[in-house]
Amino acid sequence: MIDLDKTTFEAEVLQAEGTVLVDFFGDGCVPCAALMPHIHAFAETYGDKLKFTSLNTTKARRLAISQKVMGLPVIAIYQNGAMVESLVKDDATPENVEAMIKKYC
Repeated sequence: MIDLDKTTFEAEVLQAEGTVLVDFFGDGCVPCAALMPHIHAFAETYGDKLKFTSLNTTKARRLAISQKVMGLPVIAIYQNGAMVESLVKDDATPENVEAMIKKYC
């Protein structure tokens, strides 16, 4: 799991070849905190097939807005630098996230 910030996001996600999952979370976001252990577990299981990253949007608001992340949590899949699918707020359940990951493995 790679922790991103506004200085590393472009290189690790937007310029990356292949598939990258980004866990957009924020300080004090209870659903984000509840989802995080599941994302880390998926990284253990599927990390050889796609790159797992996370971005704390509290420290990178402009970047989050530029990626059209308006609510939290957001779990997004990027392919070759473009967001191709995302799960937002109530849709970001462990079951839905795993189903989305399996589509891109």
